[in-house]
Amino acid sequence: MNTYTENKPKSFFSGKSMASNWRKKFAKQCTTLLFEKGLLICFIGFLLGRAVILSTLSPFVIAFVASVWFLRRDKVLPVITFSLLGAVTYGLSHSFYIFLSVALLMIFSLFLYQSKKVERILPVFVFLAASIPRVSLFAMTTQLTYLEWVIALVEGVLAAVLLLIFMQSIPLLSPKRYKPILKNEEIVCFIILLASILTGVMGVEIYGAQMEQIMARYLVLILSLIGGAAIGSTVGVVAGLILSLANIANMYQMSLLAFSGLLGGLLKEGGKLAVSVGLLISTLLISLYGESFSYLTVAMMESAFAILLFIITPSKFIKQVARYIPGTVEHTQEQEQYLQKVRNVTAHRVERFSNVFKALSRSFQTESSQWQEQDLEVDYYLSNVTEKTCQTCFKKETCWVQQFDKTYQLMRDVKDQLETDDQLNNITNRQFENHCIKSRKVMDTMQQELSFFQANKQLKKQVLESRRFVADQLQGVSEVMENFANEILKEKENHEQQEIEIVAALKHIGIELEKLDIYSLEKGNTDIEMVITFQEYHGEAAKLIAPILSDILNETIIVVTEDLSPLARGHSFFTFGSARKYVIQTGVAHAAKGGGLVSGDSYKSMDLGAGKYALAISDGMGNGDRAHEESTETLRLLQQILESGLHEQVAIKSINSILALRTNEEIYATLDLAMVDLHKAVVQFLKVGSTPSFILRNDEVETVEASNLPIGIIKEMDVEVVSTQLKAGDFLIMMSDGIFEGPKHIENVDLWLKRKLIEMDTKEPQEMADLLLEEVIRTQRGEIDDDMTVLVAQIKENQPQWAPIRSFSNFEREYIS
Repeated sequence: MNTYTENKPKSFFSGKSMASNWRKKFAKQCTTLLFEKGLLICFIGFLLGRAVILSTLSPFVIAFVASVWFLRRDKVLPVITFSLLGAVTYGLSHSFYIFLSVALLMIFSLFLYQSKKVERILPVFVFLAASIPRVSLFAMTTQLTYLEWVIALVEGVLAAVLLLIFMQSIPLLSPKRYKPILKNEEIVCFIILLASILTGVMGVEIYGAQMEQIMARYLVLILSLIGGAAIGSTVGVVAGLILSLANIANMYQMSLLAFSGLLGGLLKEGGKLAVSVGLLISTLLISLYGESFSYLTVAMMESAFAILLFIITPSKFIKQVARYIPGTVEHTQEQEQYLQKVRNVTAHRVERFSNVFKALSRSFQTESSQWQEQDLEVDYYLSNVTEKTCQTCFKKETCWVQQFDKTYQLMRDVKDQLETDDQLNNITNRQFENHCIKSRKVMDTMQQELSFFQANKQLKKQVLESRRFVADQLQGVSEVMENFANEILKEKENHEQQEIEIVAALKHIGIELEKLDIYSLEKGNTDIEMVITFQEYHGEAAKLIAPILSDILNETIIVVTEDLSPLARGHSFFTFGSARKYVIQTGVAHAAKGGGLVSGDSYKSMDLGAGKYALAISDGMGNGDRAHEESTETLRLLQQILESGLHEQVAIKSINSILALRTNEEIYATLDLAMVDLHKAVVQFLKVGSTPSFILRNDEVETVEASNLPIGIIKEMDVEVVSTQLKAGDFLIMMSDGIFEGPKHIENVDLWLKRKLIEMDTKEPQEMADLLLEEVIRTQRGEIDDDMTVLVAQIKENQPQWAPIRSFSNFEREYIS
């Protein structure tokens, strides 16, 4: 606690807290009184009761009462009461008309309670409730002509149209809006409601200034500041039109309000003061058309009162209103919060799905002890044997009751020897014959039951392997969904310190940023976006900005994308990301059997993102179109599954399962896969029925091999993974069996290939692949006996074109330290 707080008496803080609580309670009571108790709607009804246009027509009250009857039926009687009170303050004949029209509407409403098409019928009843009383009053005071009929018809049509407008506007008066998005139509309808309310204050003056003009200009100022020129001018036109209908002398007000809204909206960046200046300029220019100096004085006084109200309006209230206007900053923030909530809900659901798959994976992995399973299977086996042999033996009691352990162990030994050697050794045979009087019959039965025992054992093993495979796949899907949920939740983080350093460093070299967004600063996964204005672009992004970012972030940054503006001083967009520490250059050479056009071998080099690069060769069994289809399908499935994020081993097992189960036909293919981490230069080889691969480093060649059956032969398989640390300059040589088994007369092909790789003069991957293919074909005297494919990849250090540049911020940090 600071000294100021300690020296203050406790009563001061308690009084301040009490005052704050009192203000909150007062605000809550006012909100309840205005909105929940319906006082605001009643006040609007009072003002609309006074609203008259064209000196005669009053379509507002009947439309408003009908809207309240439809939307808030519990408030219709108070609204009618206040509307009649407002009408009485205007005139008796006017109040009599309002009374007749409302009474007629209430009579019509009796027929609407049971109707299912209230929205379609209600405008017709409002039209009749507005026009019939008007015609009746005309008939009692004067002889009816076509003019009176036209006036009544116009009033009925206006009332029906206003009904539709008020039905969209009244819900906007609620303080609890769960969807703070207003369409342009809703905004215009609400403005019409406000302008209609303003006609109810006509005749109220403050020092000669008309209250409706003050409030109309105040409304224009508010919405010009919030929505800009488009909303401001729209408000001005609508409000000016309705006020001019109420008083024909106010026709020029429509021009004043529209021009004020336009000018104020254009100056909104300057805040309240600039928008107020726009109103003053508009008032001065339009009022010059007045007939006298007093006319200009009154107009400037009305604008001054409106500006005073505008200045004292709390900014919090303006921001609250801005949340509902499309295009405003507050509305954008509201939308971002909504989108964030949607992202959180989606990520939560994905995470729950991930947990479900994880639980399913664990349920498939749960299994009893292997030894317990084996003992139980042996017990079932021996029980079947004894049921067919020992049940009718007179020594059953002696063997299985008195000598149970000895009998059980002896029969188990017999079973083990028959299972492994298909016969008994002399010692076990003699012991069993001495113990059992029906030894030959028991051994024959055990031999017969052994085939069923082994078949059952093999079946259980396959079921267990299937369960493990399903568990691995479910675990892989769970991990992918969990990573996806994390990606959904990952937002642009707050990197204030780095933003300050980047802006200061670029400003120091004369580059002004229009926009800077830092989405991620994770090592190896940096994501930065910039919008910059250049008079003439000369590659500053790669030559200056990326090197400066490399120094600030302490990793190599490169330009990922650049979208240059064709205009001078135009806005150009740039994306910067992490450079990979290593890059791969590949070369491939292949030939089909007999020099044909279709090879059974397929190959792919795939950039999987996140610093992972995959090299793969698949050899379909046989040659021609069928083999080509097998290998191509294998690599297509491999690429799709790897890009989804599944682990490599799970991906290969999934491919094997798909190829083995999707058809009754035999589809076999080998797969040689190398996954290279471009950040750490670590390679993982996953070989399924493929030939060895080689790593060439200087004058040494290392062999990488593994033993597996080709994909699709068996439904369950184990994938052996061989990991190796690479260095810059190393070569990976992968090949199909056509290359490795091609030299028929050479005894040790492995040594021959190593020698050929070391003796090559070139170090270009493509040339190495071509030369190796040519050497193998030469050993076959120009004949191509099988499909041949060789893939050579060299890993190199990624050397950026431009070195890091010491930034101004780094010099400043060193100086401070």
